[in-house]
Amino acid sequence: MSSYSQTDIKYLNGVGPKKAEILNKEIDVFSVEDLLYYFPYKYIDRSRIYFIHEIDGNMPYIQLKGRITAFETFGEGRNKRLVAHFTDDTGFVDLVWFQGLKYITDQYKPNMPYIIFGKPTIFGNKFNITHPEIDPYKDEESRPSGLMPYYNTTEKMKRHFINSKAMQKLMATAYTSVSRNITESLPQHIVNGSKLMGLAEAIKNVHFPDNIPLLREAQRRLKFEELFYIQLNILKYTTERRNKLKGIVFQKVGDNLNTFYEKNLPFELTNAQKRIIRDIRHDMATGQQMNRLLQGDVGSGKTLVALMLMLIALDNGYQASLMVPTEILATQHFLTISELLKGLNINIELLTGSTKKADRERIHTNLLNGNLQILIGTHALIEDTVQFNNLGLVIIDEQHRFGVAQRAKLWTKNHRPPHILGMTATPIPRTLAMTVYGDLDVSVIDELPPGRKPIQTKQVYDKRRGALYQSIQKQLEEGRQVYIVYPLIEESEKLDLKNLEEGYKHIQEVFPGYTIAKVHGKMKPKEKDAEMQRFVNKEAQIMVATTVIEVGVNVPNASVMVIESAQRFGLSQLHQLRGRVGRGADQSFCILVTPYELSADSRKRINIMVESNDGFEIAEADLKLRGPGDLEGTQQSGIPFNLKIANIVRDSDILQYAREVAEKVLENDPQLSNPENTILLRQLRKLGGNRYDWGLIS
Repeated sequence: MSSYSQTDIKYLNGVGPKKAEILNKEIDVFSVEDLLYYFPYKYIDRSRIYFIHEIDGNMPYIQLKGRITAFETFGEGRNKRLVAHFTDDTGFVDLVWFQGLKYITDQYKPNMPYIIFGKPTIFGNKFNITHPEIDPYKDEESRPSGLMPYYNTTEKMKRHFINSKAMQKLMATAYTSVSRNITESLPQHIVNGSKLMGLAEAIKNVHFPDNIPLLREAQRRLKFEELFYIQLNILKYTTERRNKLKGIVFQKVGDNLNTFYEKNLPFELTNAQKRIIRDIRHDMATGQQMNRLLQGDVGSGKTLVALMLMLIALDNGYQASLMVPTEILATQHFLTISELLKGLNINIELLTGSTKKADRERIHTNLLNGNLQILIGTHALIEDTVQFNNLGLVIIDEQHRFGVAQRAKLWTKNHRPPHILGMTATPIPRTLAMTVYGDLDVSVIDELPPGRKPIQTKQVYDKRRGALYQSIQKQLEEGRQVYIVYPLIEESEKLDLKNLEEGYKHIQEVFPGYTIAKVHGKMKPKEKDAEMQRFVNKEAQIMVATTVIEVGVNVPNASVMVIESAQRFGLSQLHQLRGRVGRGADQSFCILVTPYELSADSRKRINIMVESNDGFEIAEADLKLRGPGDLEGTQQSGIPFNLKIANIVRDSDILQYAREVAEKVLENDPQLSNPENTILLRQLRKLGGNRYDWGLIS
């Protein structure tokens, strides 16, 4: 096999068209190279053979050497099972199969020597091993030994006899076939400088390691390469974008910002806000297009920063727009910013799906002739009919809620690309930001505005509601408002949770003198907005909801957030929900209602929430507990391929080092034009690293 990256997997000995189709569909393996890059998820030491008399109920996996004395079948139809009595002369253990019974009796014969591998369990005062691995024993040379790789396989694969053991055999065949043709995928100066194992040796030792040190070295090599190319891709793209795209120059700060700062600023800016405004002002004056992400915990003052930046755009003769994901959030931003700009001669408008035709036509006209300076809205802003006179700054709140193509439409509404500021209230851990948002400059507001009191978070067991309801009653009597959030809308047989409908009726009974709003995801948008508006306007004192209120509701008068079945929520979601309160000067509370019996992970999550209000600390903890999983927005943010072996949480040190190496390479050779770096360009193309279609996408 000459080009193993192009060789169809069906031509590998032992595969064929039918198995190839299953490998294609189930695990995205199309070529021999794809197969070799399908890595084991664990390894088990097969070096030791146990005696049957040594078995106890706490052993995870064991290996035995002995013989089958007899087969027996029990039950009928679907309940039929095959039992083999197995001995090594120190005792007996039963081997049990529920599937493939005829295959087992045809394949394995009594009184022949076999090596058995599996997990022992106790059934009827006797040890048995269900569906063990069996290998004929010829001599010590031929028996399974050392570290045995295990591969993830699906049910469909197993039904077609492609289990982990079959995958091991295919890997051995593949490696033997192509080992001589595996060429290095990193320049030698990186391999030597980073003390990495060669690629062919790494692939061999990740699948068939002789010992743990060799396995660790192989994994380090492959993890480094995977993370290095992600960072090289991001950094190269970022450098090219900055050099290629000329941005609008905002040279001055004028009357709009100065008047606002002197007369309308509601409170003294925090040091974090001042620092970020200073950094962004510098970005917008360089002549390069700004592409920055502003992270700020809930209530940290991102909107005020955004407004002051929009005023700088206006002072330089440009328009500004703010796009948000929901109509209610757009309305809130419009009302807040309009109030802050009171007395200033600035034309600001709101454009949403609900904007009336006459108002829409007026907005379009004033936007095009330049009389409209700030436009706030939802997806309506990206419609083709919305044309700006001179758009200089685009701000996108909760930017991860918009798709790449949607965001890109705003970039193109000026002949010269406007400056871009994405904002998010979802704290992003450093390792995740480096990977997912690695092509952005990231700013963090890490201080709360003065006068804000930290939210007090408490855990309450669900059987002790009396005291909880008393404290809610007290807050209501003081004129405050309360959120009560449920994880489900309808009954579920699988999850024993209080659903929203039951909860709504229950809260009506407990608090009969108060108006209660109800919001969930299955409501029509207009119904949902109407209910939310009742709460915003203080017409309703209690809001019973699902997580649709996680982002986008700003009610400073709301002082209590009750989260039912809190153990069912992730840490980031709990923190987002908590951020709906604590927006006024009054002390606010977040109550996590849980059963007494909790899993270790659930208890850990609840304890973190009770002990910390720091969104970034919580996000790091959440990432460690859950892992990166399917990273939100990865396809929008410049990761050209899925991680096959690296884990950005566990391998954060390798990630940081890989980024440093990539930075050094580009510093010395920005275009990767040196002969020694030709291999880097080839690999980037192969991995899809040059597939940026949108030009200005964060």
